[in-house]
Amino acid sequence: MTTILNIGIVLSFFLSILLFSKKNKALSDNILSIWLFTIGIHLTGYFLYYKGYWEHYPHLIGITTPLPFLHGPFLYLYLVYSIRNGNHLKPLDYLHFAPAALSYLYMMPFYFSYSAEEKAAVDKGLVEDYSVFSTILLIGFIVSGLTYAVTSYSKLLKRKNLVLDNFSYEKRISLSWLQYSILATGFVFVTVAFVSILREGFGFAFPFNADILFYSIIVGFVVYIGYSGIRQQDLFSNAPKSVEVLVDAESGYKKSGLKEDTAVLKHQELLWVMENEKPYLNPKLTLSELSLRLEMSPNNMSQLINQYEQVNFYDFINSYRVEEFIRRAQSNTNFSLLAHAFDAGFNSKSAFNSVFKKLKSETPSQYLAKLNS
Repeated sequence: MTTILNIGIVLSFFLSILLFSKKNKALSDNILSIWLFTIGIHLTGYFLYYKGYWEHYPHLIGITTPLPFLHGPFLYLYLVYSIRNGNHLKPLDYLHFAPAALSYLYMMPFYFSYSAEEKAAVDKGLVEDYSVFSTILLIGFIVSGLTYAVTSYSKLLKRKNLVLDNFSYEKRISLSWLQYSILATGFVFVTVAFVSILREGFGFAFPFNADILFYSIIVGFVVYIGYSGIRQQDLFSNAPKSVEVLVDAESGYKKSGLKEDTAVLKHQELLWVMENEKPYLNPKLTLSELSLRLEMSPNNMSQLINQYEQVNFYDFINSYRVEEFIRRAQSNTNFSLLAHAFDAGFNSKSAFNSVFKKLKSETPSQYLAKLNS
């Protein structure tokens, strides 16, 4: 366990410094940097407890106790400012840190008035001081962590839907790693709740130190952030980040004001353009670019596709790419299927296979084999 904690501590501080020192930092970079630094302090606090330093230096007791209140807010704010522009936190954003601040404020007498012997007695449960507060903290940690995880996941799903309504290709930086990070955070607090109910509610004695479960997941989370940053390349690079302004199909539909007779004509024009000009052959076609081609606003274009085609922009464009791929694959067998997929407008093998399976319920090879049989 010592090795695992050491890895987590060193990696947390290293990634935090790496993010903090990078040029062209976005606000989300700063949030993640501070969060990783906080995780490093949290892991260090548990490491000192695990190695028995609290017994020798009782004044270390409780220093990191309120820190679990910070993980949920950092997760949520990192997600929020990863998907929207902003150079500074809004005043209301600081309220997310109120539970941690109030907890530290309440524990001030413990930090500065209690002697080493009194702190050791509180830690061992020999006196009732802070016993009720400790229970409230535990419940608060669980409720806070799960609430922020659920809220963040909901916001991420909404963002994914917006991406599908605006882009026809897989973005180079996927939101999947954020999804896994949210799930990992939620899993930590679910584990805390499960262990606490068994240990505190039913008096179940684990044959091992159950705290190791929580901190192993946290270390794994830090390792995953490092892996994701390397894989995505610009999480730790100096490239400036840009956040696109996306059209919300549902709200855009309500605000577009497109009249029905105009919509019918524009829909026919859209279908003609798709069949004859084949804009879908551009691997990075966006809703805004297609709207400009038909001299429409993105909101109106979004309404056309959603109202008349009953699909989002991503599926609409890729349905044409699938049919283009089938035509090319049947007419020319000298090239590989992947080559035809790229020629049809797909920008990755994974996107091609996923879209084809979704639309045809078969793999490209299976589908073509049936056509040729």
